[in-house]
This record gives sequence, structure tokens and C-alpha cells, in this order.
Amino acid sequence: MPGIPHDAASAPVGTTTAAHRERLLARTFVELADTLVDDFDVSDFLRTLVEQCLHLMEVSAAGVVLTDPDGRLRMAAASSERAGLLETLAVQADDGPCIECVRSGRPVLSTDLHRDADRWPRFTAAADAAGFRAAQAIPMRLRRQVIGALTLFNGDPVPEDPDRTVLAQALADVATIGLLQHRTIDRGEILTEQLQTALNSRVIIEQAKGALSAQSGDPDMEHAFSALRGYARAHNRRLADLSRDVADGTADVQAIIAYAARSRP
Repeated sequence: MPGIPHDAASAPVGTTTAAHRERLLARTFVELADTLVDDFDVSDFLRTLVEQCLHLMEVSAAGVVLTDPDGRLRMAAASSERAGLLETLAVQADDGPCIECVRSGRPVLSTDLHRDADRWPRFTAAADAAGFRAAQAIPMRLRRQVIGALTLFNGDPVPEDPDRTVLAQALADVATIGLLQHRTIDRGEILTEQLQTALNSRVIIEQAKGALSAQSGDPDMEHAFSALRGYARAHNRRLADLSRDVADGTADVQAIIAYAARSRP
């Protein structure tokens, strides 16, 4: 799936002009709605969602949790390793805004997590260790069916912002509709199978990141993910397929490492 143009996706947080933000918003909605392309990749789709939240809403990080076929929540995408680990802990501890959001089907906001330590003790402690002081979870839902949550994180306490909540819900809604549209029209599979594909892909991608990091000698998992994603897009490959090849040892890992080195600014 083609990505948002690099000039739009790389504007520094906090410096986005109103006109630039409007163009980025329009492109983001178009990309999240366009799931009928032949090379649609669920993992890349969710990664696009969380990455664009950083620029559109000027948050520090974002993550997505989805419900698997057994009704259990699992972390499906995150804009950073810290956010991914925090969302994973929230799911494992059954504690945090995303858990409450999925259960209630309503947005859940903490403007200052220190004030909500009694509400989510394990999540708050982990968030503080990760450098996050505020969080807002937005339901990913179609009518009454909630399939997951989009969580936004900030490094400092933030005031309540109804406009940001409306925008975040709109992004979550169009992403949910995009997933269901792809499932209904392009593949005809049931919802749980579509979500399972996303969750299974996430596991493969994590394995590939570890393998690539080990062979490159670079411990930064964000660099490993960027290398995988960049190489997959440059060579018209699905991120999940390339990751599977890396994980099982059939990919040319040195070519991926070399491509990443050439692509760095």
C-alpha cells in the first residue's frame, strides 16, 4: 500500500502549519479509506494510522490494540517501541485506558496519569517509566461492535481538548471502516479472520525486527522496522511477507541492511 508522501509525514511535531495540516489530514483520510488496492497490507495500514496521529494531533506516541477471535485484546501497532511495550503491558495487566475504552465503547481520557494512579496502578507506573504523563483511548467501533482502541500518549499533562477527541474518533472510525470494507469486498472473510491476520503479522514483524537487529549489530528496533518497511515499499512487497522471509532466513538480509544505510539522510 503506498504511503503518505515523505514531505507530509516528516514535518516536525509542533511546527505544522494550518495549510500543511489540512493537506496531511486529507491525504490521511484518503489513504485510510483506500483499502481495495491489490497490495493492501493490514500491518502497514495500522502503522500509517498511528504515525499520522503524531503529526495531526501533535501527540508523543500512539498505539492500537485489537480483539482477537477469542475475544482477547492484543497489541497490533505502535508508533514507537515504548508505546508498543506499554500497550502490551496494559493488555497483559488488564489495566489502562485502552482496556476501559474497549469495554465501555467510549473515549477514555487521563489529562494527568499521576492523578489516575489509583484507577490504573500498573499502567500508570509503566507509563511514567516510559515517559508518558497523559493518555487518551479512542474506540475502534462499527455501530455497537468495538474491535479495538486507538490510544494517544503525551509526555506532559495536557488539557482536555474536545476537537482532538473528535478528530481522533474520526480517524479511528475511518480506519475501522477501511478494515471492514477490505474484508467484505476484497476478501470476503469474517471479521475475526481479518483481525487475526493483523495480529499474526505483528508477531512476524517483531521476529523479523529482532533478526535484522541481530545481523546488523544495531540494537535500535525502530531502525530495524524502518529498514523493513522502506525495503518492502521500494521493492513492492508486503511488509508481512518480507518480514516472514527475514524471520525464516530466506530473505537477503544484507541487501535490506545495505538499502537502509543508503536511505538514511
